[in-house]
Amino acid sequence: MASEKNDIIVRLRKKASELPLTPGVYLMKDKAGKIIYVGKSKAMKNRVSSYFVDLKNHSAKTLAMLSFVNDFDYILTDTNIEALALENKLIKLHSPRFNIKLKDGRNYPYLKITLSKEFPVLSFTRKRTSDGARYFGPYSGTSIALSLMKTAKKTFGLHSCSRVFPRDIGKERPCLYKQLGQCAAPCDGSVSSEEYKNLNRKAAAFLRGEFGAVKKELTARMEKAAEELNFETAAVIRDRIAALDACHEKQTAVGAEGEEKDVIALYSDQLGSALSVFFVRDGYISDKMTDFFPPSQLADQSSIVAYLCDFYLKREYIPEKITFDFPLDTEPCEDLKEFLEKECKARVKLIFPQIGEAKKLCAVARQNAKEYAEKQRTFSEKSNEISLKLASLLGLEVVPQKIEAFDISNFGSDNITAGKIAVVDGKFSKKDYRIYKIKSTEIQDDYASMREAVSRRLKHTEDVFPDLILLDGGKNHVSVVKEVLQNEGWSVPVFGMVKDSFHKTRALTTEDAEISIAKDTSLFNFIYGIQEEIHRFTVSRMHSAKRKTLKKSVLTDIPGIGSEKAKILLTHFKGAAKIKNASYDELLAVKGINRKDASNIYGFFHNDTNEDLENHSANDSENNS
Repeated sequence: MASEKNDIIVRLRKKASELPLTPGVYLMKDKAGKIIYVGKSKAMKNRVSSYFVDLKNHSAKTLAMLSFVNDFDYILTDTNIEALALENKLIKLHSPRFNIKLKDGRNYPYLKITLSKEFPVLSFTRKRTSDGARYFGPYSGTSIALSLMKTAKKTFGLHSCSRVFPRDIGKERPCLYKQLGQCAAPCDGSVSSEEYKNLNRKAAAFLRGEFGAVKKELTARMEKAAEELNFETAAVIRDRIAALDACHEKQTAVGAEGEEKDVIALYSDQLGSALSVFFVRDGYISDKMTDFFPPSQLADQSSIVAYLCDFYLKREYIPEKITFDFPLDTEPCEDLKEFLEKECKARVKLIFPQIGEAKKLCAVARQNAKEYAEKQRTFSEKSNEISLKLASLLGLEVVPQKIEAFDISNFGSDNITAGKIAVVDGKFSKKDYRIYKIKSTEIQDDYASMREAVSRRLKHTEDVFPDLILLDGGKNHVSVVKEVLQNEGWSVPVFGMVKDSFHKTRALTTEDAEISIAKDTSLFNFIYGIQEEIHRFTVSRMHSAKRKTLKKSVLTDIPGIGSEKAKILLTHFKGAAKIKNASYDELLAVKGINRKDASNIYGFFHNDTNEDLENHSANDSENNS
């Protein structure tokens, strides 16, 4: 075996020596041809060759990766930046075993301001698109993003209602927030588009971390209002400053007023690595983010730079200074600097402090990374312990790293829905959740529905298959699913999660017998959590489908109104209640709704004839003129 590996190393060393000294990306492959690591270099020959010489100088993680390497491929690029971008794409595409996983950004919380609109809107979102809006974040948690949004709206008087401006100006009276001085009330036309845009620009400055400048401007306005004896306005601005201060007090002061930088620290050992980033804005730590990389993922300098490039791609703002608690060699340092400056179109200074306050802050960030890594390990140890207990109790041949659970939900024979959730290494993996709208049966039949759901799951062979399948059901459910698996040639353990008369988890079951889990609290809580989550997920999706059906079914009962026009109406009026209360002219104003449609809709809800509606519309027109 050792001789065979030596032959592979010699072969690959020779192949690497023939590479050009130009930028590019290399892809390490195992015996099956699967890509297990992706890297880049300014000089391909030097970088790839280094893997196959002086093996004793490599880290244990690099040697572990090399033990699987059987070949490599490469792609040459014209520039180093092109190589960085390609490396990023290939890591996301192939998810190599030994690369630090790059997030796709779909679930990060952001705040969004549509400054290009006549009346901008500040909103929360998890989807960042190229729509011309300004995005702030991503934030470390939903609560931080929502808290900042609430503070920004209150401080700068931005509307929190669902009204759309200028369309809804003058249609309804201003709400209580105007009286409280917390909204500029564009709804009554008292603020122009440009004035409202200016308020949103100030909110954008606050979200970017310019706390001092924003507070200074508000304080000046308050003092001016007081000098002019406009005490009511001064009091409103005073309350806005107080809201701003309350938000800022939650942040930690670590530098001089106006100071902006990111502080990055890495903690790494044989059991894994954690990278922590502190965002210092206006001298305060406004937020922090930490990520953990398991031991199999190489947290070397090249991988960390690839991670940081992807990390900053998702951010609205890159500061002029980035401080590191760990060293970077010349090439990765230049790669990162070149990439960041290209992204933000400004100079970026990478700092590696040895003494002083900056070094102390780096030490705090590193301690944060260390504590996070230890926390992840504690969770991992508990998860492994539970997985071992589960494997022992159920007599499994493999300790389950991935578990999938299925449930069926329906309203009688309507909206029959199957849900699937996944637990990977003890954590719910939301990206693996799926919903199946059952098509094979039109009557309430849990067994047929479960059969269809699992059959459809088996067709997605690109998804990593589970080590264990759990069903929210009993012995008959298990029997049905085992038959499906057998017919498809899959051998996966299947157990049902049985509930008691109080609808609480009681035991696991095979086709023949129940297995009690009541004696072990940790195992019981684990299974109970899975059963509650699959039930919650499936029922919530079924209710959502039912609500859509109910909304559209009422509208599609109207002559001439199909599902497409029903969708147009619901989108325009934001609900069926507003459609019911709309006037004939309001209905006619909807794009895609003609005079006959408007007559039919109004008549449906008000029992008027088409002739009455035409006369009513004509009378309205005469009165308006």
